[in-house]
Amino acid sequence: MRFVVLGAGGQLGRDLTPRLTGDVVGLARAQADLTRPEAVTAQLHLLRPDVVINCAAYNLVDRAESEPEVAFAVNALGVRHLARCCRDLDCLLVHFSTDYVFGLDAGRREPYAETDPPGPLSVYGQSKLAGEYFVRALCPRHQVIRTCGLYGVWGSGGKGGNFVETMLRLAEQGKPIRVVNDQQCTPSYTADVATAAAALIATGRGGLYHLTSSGACSWYELARAVFERCNLSVDLTAIRSADYGAAAQRPAYSVLSCRAYASLGLPPLRRWQDALDAYLRERQQKRS
Repeated sequence: MRFVVLGAGGQLGRDLTPRLTGDVVGLARAQADLTRPEAVTAQLHLLRPDVVINCAAYNLVDRAESEPEVAFAVNALGVRHLARCCRDLDCLLVHFSTDYVFGLDAGRREPYAETDPPGPLSVYGQSKLAGEYFVRALCPRHQVIRTCGLYGVWGSGGKGGNFVETMLRLAEQGKPIRVVNDQQCTPSYTADVATAAAALIATGRGGLYHLTSSGACSWYELARAVFERCNLSVDLTAIRSADYGAAAQRPAYSVLSCRAYASLGLPPLRRWQDALDAYLRERQQKRS
């Protein structure tokens, strides 16, 4: 079986690629840019994959508010073309999406199931939801996988590192750190998500799935857990989202239920606390 992974140079793509069994071709943005559909089509027709996995995305959440056309060009229109191409090639398209397709239900405090109606608050979330709809409408053989708060040892490219790395960098600089405590989600380790995604892909069962670590926390609670585990004394303050002043509005609650994934008899991902421990160990091994 031949897999083609778009966005193979990102933190999720780099963890997923070695976990796939078969002939795996990883394509970085320079080789398959979703804003250049002709180049993507040419690559896929040349490679003739059985499965295409799209880990590529425009994920600059705040910047998307001022450049929505760029976000939609990648996350929606580029994905629309990819879905059509995979349909024509009769291959399975696996497309990664986000918990940010939720958030409009301000009073929500129960994990979102795959059957719950979405309602994004930001341009980024809107563009990702549009991409989901294109995949589900245009490519008969598909898996759409929503995940949340990804962090992995390969960082996250243009974002300048993932949340955990950002916290450790700020701690090293000795700066006071303010982190929002009114956004509940499930930070997820890319190695765990990649392992679970590979198992899900192997089933060949199409549909919409949620894949995250188990449990939930706020970003402040995650930051505190990072510093405690690294024995760092940090001036850490919990603040409200309104005080942080980000350009894009985030969901106050975007914990995902992995019900559809579990229904296939696949094992749940470990608790976010245990995943964080594993990440910090892997990070240390990579640096030593």
